[in-house]
Amino acid sequence: MAAPKAAEAAANLSVVVHKAGDLRLENRPVPEPGPNEVLLKMHSVGICGSDVHYWQHGRIGDFVVKSPMVLGHEASGTVVQVGSSVTKLKKGDRVAIEPGVPREIDEFCKIGRYNLSPSIFFCATPPDDGNLCRYYKHDANFCYKPSPDLILSLYAFLLGPIGLVTLLIAKVMGAAQVVISDLSAPRLEKAKELGADFTIQIRSESPEEVADMVKNALGCMPEITVECTGVQSSIHTGIYATRSGGTVVLVGLGSEMVTLPIVNAAVREVDIKGIFRYCNTWPMAIAMLASKKVNVQPLVTHRFPLDKALEAFETTRKGVGIKIMLKCDPQDQDL
Repeated sequence: MAAPKAAEAAANLSVVVHKAGDLRLENRPVPEPGPNEVLLKMHSVGICGSDVHYWQHGRIGDFVVKSPMVLGHEASGTVVQVGSSVTKLKKGDRVAIEPGVPREIDEFCKIGRYNLSPSIFFCATPPDDGNLCRYYKHDANFCYKPSPDLILSLYAFLLGPIGLVTLLIAKVMGAAQVVISDLSAPRLEKAKELGADFTIQIRSESPEEVADMVKNALGCMPEITVECTGVQSSIHTGIYATRSGGTVVLVGLGSEMVTLPIVNAAVREVDIKGIFRYCNTWPMAIAMLASKKVNVQPLVTHRFPLDKALEAFETTRKGVGIKIMLKCDPQDQDL
């Protein structure tokens, strides 16, 4: 199939971070898809906290921006060209993009945990470019066709904002009661709207005090605690709050080194589990959206056209709203 017209090829507008504090809009060449890839005309891309972090700090842990990198990994688009070996997608298909693609079939891929592969390609993680642009190529096996009646921007929302989406999924997966804690009163109000049974606003309380508040709200200690911030005090709260024999899941990533009340966890057999990115989650997420059991649309509070990306990033940095989406197709600014 033919590549985009020359006029379009000259206008592959992209959001590029060069170094800490240096974010630019640039035109880049339209990529040519390989045999197992598809070329996508991007529709919607959400701004993630990691995108802002790379812009502000130029690194996340050991992942350092050493050369200009296109940001963006929460994305959806439309197939405009298919590689010679692609059989399951065709021009015109609307897809959600899973940002992590294994580069090799290593030991982690063989056991179904490809997200842990050390050589994995991952959008907008140095040195790999993301998809906050007009045109982007991706492995066809990691592009998913959701239900045709779902609006395209929701395809991109198969990822964060993490805490509120965790609440939605916990409820649909059968959690009897869910309590959410946060510093932000507006976020807690939104959590209540989305089905939180109890909310706790953190002010100056110690982790032990917050744990007691959780217990008092639920009438018991929770069996599972999901920590979504990476903040040390919040991890402490998670450990103290979880019942003996329960599990704390660390989703948020913060400082590289933190101290933990590890003896408290050990003597009560509280398991501490990490989770890294995504693995085999897209089909289930798509099914949940298609079933209407999960509605993430209320979380999208702001939308900007791609050429206003710098304004959108500044809005995100200020903590305005919940999820900010960029609309990449100038001919399609619909939801």
